[in-house]
Order: sequence, then structure tokens, then C-alpha cells
Amino acid sequence: MITPPDAYLDLLTGKKAFASIATVMADGSPQVTPVWFDFTDGVVRVNTAKGRVKARTLTPGARVALAIIDPDNPYRYLQIRGRVRHVTEDGADAHIDALAKKYLGVDSYPYRQPGEQRLSVEIEPTSASGMS
Repeated sequence: MITPPDAYLDLLTGKKAFASIATVMADGSPQVTPVWFDFTDGVVRVNTAKGRVKARTLTPGARVALAIIDPDNPYRYLQIRGRVRHVTEDGADAHIDALAKKYLGVDSYPYRQPGEQRLSVEIEPTSASGMS
């Protein structure tokens, strides 16, 4: 497992930075979406709902790239490339609530739809580099 450079760890743990996640569609075309994320034990975690494009492209083994831009300096960013390590419904509701706390300051994800099934996705970095 690759550890991102220390000089950019604040983008993973200390700031309310968004990530743009790039995945590959079934037809080979790229797809990019802004996402909330967290970073724990060397793994980037994102959350999505079943039925969304991200849920169809973020499958175990899938290659992904993330660009995390410093909210205080848009010329500073961290790029992570990796593979989806694990996708689960277990704990996904608690995960989206934790992300809502980080990004919105609320205890519960306010945009949940009736019948929505959440997925928590773990991404293992295979390379990481930054630009200041």
C-alpha cells in the first residue's frame, strides 16, 4: 500500500476538501464525480447509493483516480490512483452520516431518499503525488 506524501496529509485528514473521483464506464469512457471522502488506515473511503453511476463503476478491483484540491489554495492538490478494495452496505449508513458531520456539520445525512441503500467503498492507493 502506498502512503501519500506527508506534505499533503492535511488534504486527507485535516481539511474539508472535496475529491473528484474518476472511474471507467463499461464502454471504456471516463466518468468524473465530486465526492465527500475520508481517509483511515491508509485507505480512502467514499460513499454512494445503489443505482448511481458511481455504484456501477466502483466495483472491487476497479481502477480509480482522485484529485483532491486544497480548498484554501486551488493550485495545491493531491492525486491518488488506486483500486477499489472493498464495497459494502454494512456500516454505509453510519459512514454517510460521518461524512455529513465532516462536510455539513450535521449528525445525519440530510439528503437520504426513501428506500435508498448506501454503499461504502474502500480505495487502496497504488500511487500518490502532489503539486504545490
